Amino acid sequence: MMSIRSLAGACLSAIVALGAFAVPASAQNYPTRTITMIVPFAAGGPTDVISRIVTAHMAQTLGQSIVIENVVGAGGTTATTRAARAANDGYTLITGHMGTHAASVPLYPKLAYHPEKDFEPVALLAGTPILILARKDFPPKDLKEFVTYMKANAEKVNAAHAGIGSVSHASCELLNSILGIKPVGVPFNGTGPAMNALVAGQVDYMCDQIVNAVPQINAGTIKAYAVATPERNPSLPNVPTTTEAGLPAFQAQAWNAIFVPKGTSPAIIATLNAAAIKALDDENVRRRLLELGSVIPAPANRTPEALATLIKNEIAKWMPVLKPAT
Repeated sequence: MMSIRSLAGACLSAIVALGAFAVPASAQNYPTRTITMIVPFAAGGPTDVISRIVTAHMAQTLGQSIVIENVVGAGGTTATTRAARAANDGYTLITGHMGTHAASVPLYPKLAYHPEKDFEPVALLAGTPILILARKDFPPKDLKEFVTYMKANAEKVNAAHAGIGSVSHASCELLNSILGIKPVGVPFNGTGPAMNALVAGQVDYMCDQIVNAVPQINAGTIKAYAVATPERNPSLPNVPTTTEAGLPAFQAQAWNAIFVPKGTSPAIIATLNAAAIKALDDENVRRRLLELGSVIPAPANRTPEALATLIKNEIAKWMPVLKPAT
């Protein structure tokens, strides 16, 4: 007859054995093949650049390639809808941001996905301060002149953006609402093409993420009126804040983060999160992100739970600002 101690040991072994089967084999071995990272905008824009910097390091950690797939259209919602419908096996990721996973909710009443219901948050990658930019020969010399000029000539001015619901669109909608103006919007398939149009003088101004603008500002091909954050950005020390320049009400900062389809295994999410955190702690990755003006999230803000809270708060923040624009 089995002793009580032997029986307890056998039960413990059985529990451990059952625990081994609690995580699917596919999750235990993940990843075993190439991963696709969907970027909802054209190559060369801030979301694309940040994705490539971080995923290059993540691929080394995971031991598998991560292929960037740029899918443009509808302010990023075309790609995001595709990602929401992908298999939840960890082999399709998406770099979402304030536009695709917050501003899209009030702007698209018939949105084919919901950021909170159709995605699992993985990790916040970077914050990206918003700049008020203009073509280099735009008449206003500083932000105060810009405000005066816009109020007097709004119907004659056009603003470039990356599509309805994009960060560039949403942030300029906030700016326009503060100024009480309705200029003409000119949509592009990403902030990369929009920036090219601004440099070429084909559009007048735009609100854009700092990652997309630093090289052009330093080269003098466009002008920057202000950064919409409480403090100046180290990558552009000569650009004043909106508070310093006379428009303290305009505060805006975007962000980029990794998401996977709803129902993805917690083990896979944990693996991806760990790889993303390792990338953000890498000296070379940090240097490249900081040179672009990005804000690297604090450790407490890198968890899936923290990202879920951010999404909820961002939707609530942008709902009253953007709902009237629909």
